[in-house]
Amino acid sequence: MKNRYDAIEAQRFINSYPDQPEGLCLRVYTSRLIGGEEDLVLHGGGNTSVKCRVPDLFGEEKDIIFVKGSGWDLGDIEPQGFPGLDLAYLRRLRGLPGLSDEEMVNQFRTHLVNASSPNPSIETLVHAFLPHTFIDHTHADAIVTLTNLDNCETLLRDVLGESIGILPFIMPGFPLAQAVADLYEKKPEMDCLILRHHGIFTFGDDAKTAYDRMIRYVSLAENFLAGCAGNKPTSGISLACPDTDTVLPLIRGAMSHTTKEQQTFHLHLRQNDKILAALARPDAREMLVSGVLTPDHVIRTKNYPLFLDLAGIGAEPDIARHMAAEFAAYETRYHDYFTKQLAAKKVQRAELDPKPRVILIRGLGLVTAGETPKDALIAADIAEHTISAKTQGAAIGPYRELDEATIFDMEYWSLEQAKLGKGKKPLLAGKIALVTGGGGAIACGIGRKLLEAGARIFLTDINQQRLDQVCALLAGSFGKTMVSALPMDVTDSRSVQECFSRLIREAGGLDILVPNAGIAHVAKLQELDEQAFHKVLEVNLMGVFQVIKGAIPIFTRQATGGNVIINSSKNVFAPGESFGAYSASKAGAHQLGKIAALELAPIKVRVNMINADAIFDDAGVSSGLWDVVGPDRMKARNLDPAGLKEYYRQRNLLKTEVLADHVGNGVVFFAGNLTPTTGATLPVDGGIMAAFPR
Repeated sequence: MKNRYDAIEAQRFINSYPDQPEGLCLRVYTSRLIGGEEDLVLHGGGNTSVKCRVPDLFGEEKDIIFVKGSGWDLGDIEPQGFPGLDLAYLRRLRGLPGLSDEEMVNQFRTHLVNASSPNPSIETLVHAFLPHTFIDHTHADAIVTLTNLDNCETLLRDVLGESIGILPFIMPGFPLAQAVADLYEKKPEMDCLILRHHGIFTFGDDAKTAYDRMIRYVSLAENFLAGCAGNKPTSGISLACPDTDTVLPLIRGAMSHTTKEQQTFHLHLRQNDKILAALARPDAREMLVSGVLTPDHVIRTKNYPLFLDLAGIGAEPDIARHMAAEFAAYETRYHDYFTKQLAAKKVQRAELDPKPRVILIRGLGLVTAGETPKDALIAADIAEHTISAKTQGAAIGPYRELDEATIFDMEYWSLEQAKLGKGKKPLLAGKIALVTGGGGAIACGIGRKLLEAGARIFLTDINQQRLDQVCALLAGSFGKTMVSALPMDVTDSRSVQECFSRLIREAGGLDILVPNAGIAHVAKLQELDEQAFHKVLEVNLMGVFQVIKGAIPIFTRQATGGNVIINSSKNVFAPGESFGAYSASKAGAHQLGKIAALELAPIKVRVNMINADAIFDDAGVSSGLWDVVGPDRMKARNLDPAGLKEYYRQRNLLKTEVLADHVGNGVVFFAGNLTPTTGATLPVDGGIMAAFPR
C-alpha cells in the first residue's frame, strides 16, 4: 500500500483551518488519507483520534480528545466531524468496575466540548485510555484476512514482527477499552495492536508516525498474502451466465415480504473477473459461505451469504422453484440461529428481517439487497472485499469465523443498530419507478414527488440533453444513487427492451411504470399530414403499448404486484380543435390502460390514468408539448406567455394554476396503493367540466 503522506499537503490543511488546533488539522488530513483507501476502510468504517491542549472559556488549557463522530466518513471528514471530549474525565472512567453501553454513551454526551457535536465513536474509550497523541484504527482487508485464519497469532507475529500486540475479539465499548489499556501497560513498547476478527490500531506522537505505521503494517500483510497467492491453484468450472433479465426479478420477488405493507428491496449486481473466478471455483460454496470478516459488517450483509448454482436446472419455472426453496431454507436457518441464541442468552429481542443481503450466483456475480440503493451498494462493496480476502486466505489455510453467539451480540446490539437509523419509512421506500418522457416538465414533477415518497426513479427520453437536465436537477436534491437516466425510444421495441434490461441490471426490477412520453402536432384534419399523424400515434399510443408490454414479464417474475400510471390528457374527454392527432392518440392510450387494468389484475398490477391539463413548465424545464402548442395558442388569442398561463388558470373551475407537482401527487397516490383502485381516471386540471370522466 502506497504511503501518501505529503508534508506540503499537510501544511495546506493546517492553513485551511486557522481557527482549529494544529493537531486537529493534521488529524483531518491523515484521516482522509486513510479514508481514501478502500482496502483500509469502507463506508464510514474505522476511526481516528487526536489529543490536544485547548483553552476553555476562561483561557485555561485543558486536555481534549477529538475522535471521529458517528455518521462521518473518514474519506471526506471535516474538523466538525471530530467531537471533542474532556480527556481527563474519560480517563477516570477506567477505574470503574463496569460501565453499560447506555451509560457510556451518556457520559460521552455530557462531557462534550460542544453540545451540538455528533455522537463520538463507540470506541472512544480505547482512544482515551491509550496515551498516544494520534491513534488510527482501520478494518484493513489484509490484516483481517490474517486474523480469520487458523493459528493466526503465530502467523501475525511471523508476518508483522514482535512489536505488535494481539487481542481476541472483544465487543467494542468499555470492556475492549479496558483490555487494550491492560495490554499496553504490559507491553508499552508495542506500536500496533491487532484485534482478531476486527482490525488494527496504530499509534504515534505525531500524525505522520501513526499513519506511517498503519501503512507499513498493512503493507507487510499485503505483501505476504501476495506471495502466497497461487500456492494452491484451483481450476474453475466452465459456466454459462444465467439470464439476468430472468434471475434478478425472481430474486427481487423472493426478497419481498408478503405483508400488508409489502416491503421490497433494491438490488445491486456486481460482476468482474475476480468475482466470477472465485464463484467458479469447485470449492466456492465451502470457501465463501462462511461468516463475516469482522462483526461490524453483519448489520450490512448478514453473517452468511446465500449461494446459488443455477446450472442445469432447466426452464424458468424450475429456476423459480429452486430459488424459492433456497430462500426459504436461508430464512429457516436464520430463524433457528435467532431462537437458539435467545434461549442460550435468556434474552428477549425482536427478530430482524431474516432474508439474505448478499446472494452469490455462479456464472453471474454477486447480488446485494438493501432498503435503499445506497444500502445495496454498501453491501456490495463489503461483499466484494470479503470475497477477495477469503480467496487470498484460502491459499494459506482454513477460514475460522467467529462463533454465532458473538455475531448475535453484535447484530442485535442497540448501538450497532443505531448506525442504520430508525423512523417511519417513506410511503414508497424500496420501490423502483420508471418514467418515460423524462426530459419534460411533467416528468420533473412526477420524479420529484416519487423521490419525496422514497422511490428510486429511472427517467427515459430520446432527447439526451433534456433528459440529463432533469436528472441533474433531481439528483442535486435527492442524490445520484436515487436518480438514473436511461435513453429510450418508446416507439422502438428493441430500444424499450434494452432499456428494461439495463433497469434490471441496475436495480433488479420495477414496481411503478409511468408512461408519460408524448408529442403534439397542431393541424386541422383537412391539413393533417399522414406522416405527422402516424408519428404522433407512434409515440403517444404505440409508446404506451410498448412500455407496458415490456414491463409485464418483470411484474410477473417478481410476483409482488405493481402500478402502471398513464399520463393521459384532459383531451381524452374534451378534445380541442386542430389537435386531432394528439387527442386521438391519447384517447387510444387511455383505452389501452383500461384493457391493461383488466388483464394485469390477476398479477396484482393496478393500472390507472391521470388526465392533466395546461402544465407549462417546472423548475426551469419546459413542456415539450407547450413548446409546440404554445405559439399557436398565443397567436390565436393574442396573448404573451404570461397571458396564456393566466388564460388557462381562469378557464378551470377552481381558477388555479395546475403544476407538474400536482401530477406527481396523483402518481404517488396511485403508486402508494392507498385505495383498492384500478382502471380509474383522475383529472388534474383544476376542474374542466367538459373533461369530467363519464
